[in-house]
Amino acid sequence: MPARPYKARDKAVVEAAVQVAQRWIVAALRHRRLFSLPEGNQAVRELLAKLNLRPFRKRTGSRASVFAEVDRPALKPLPEERYDLSQWMHAKVNIDYHVAFDGNFYSVPYRLVGQDVEVRSTPRTVEIFHRRDRVAAHTRVYGDNQARTLNEHRPPAHQAYLEWSPQRLVEWAGKVGPQTSALVEQILAGYPHPHMGFRSCLGVMRLAKQYTPVRMEAAAARALATGACRYRSVKSILAHGLDQQPLPGAEPGPAAGAPPHDNLRGPEYFR
Repeated sequence: MPARPYKARDKAVVEAAVQVAQRWIVAALRHRRLFSLPEGNQAVRELLAKLNLRPFRKRTGSRASVFAEVDRPALKPLPEERYDLSQWMHAKVNIDYHVAFDGNFYSVPYRLVGQDVEVRSTPRTVEIFHRRDRVAAHTRVYGDNQARTLNEHRPPAHQAYLEWSPQRLVEWAGKVGPQTSALVEQILAGYPHPHMGFRSCLGVMRLAKQYTPVRMEAAAARALATGACRYRSVKSILAHGLDQQPLPGAEPGPAAGAPPHDNLRGPEYFR
């Protein structure tokens, strides 16, 4: 039996058991040289069996007989599933009704946006509790920026977006031009789940109704060249007229109408 807390007299019994093990096992091996861990374990196992079979001095029986009479009948079989050590942490539901945990995102009912929740994680599952009630359970994923989203957690307006598909958005963008189609594909690829990029793609659709296809293609080409594949970036490019300027890194064309000058020698001078 382990020593009880705040019971000083129990400590002597525990220390006595340690002393017995030191005398009959550790001391017996003090002159023996062991060259590996398995060899040491085998030596301890042999002496431990002898110690357990050694008769008590003040009562009948031995440690082995007491174990067979008292402890062994009370033993239960090991659980079929391996025990998983769980960890708890506090989190806040983001505006996209997802909780960030270990670099990934797990959905909860949308009505809990902005609420404080508790996350219980095991090596296999992630459970989310709100006021001691479990509101979501997901299979745990490993990596970065991956999302686990249940359809019933989405608000009705977001569930309507499920009628759209990534292929449908790309096909629509292809009607504007190849650059716009490539932009939509890049936006969808930048999210852990394609549906998380639908909102940005729908914003690009609204911009295509406000500007001509030529300007939209130029803005998409600039966004792809600069890596700014977001709705706000494309909107800023169109609003500031950057789509009408040369792309960064592009070779400037010949100066139209440049006045003649002695310093403008041209390629004929170097032949």
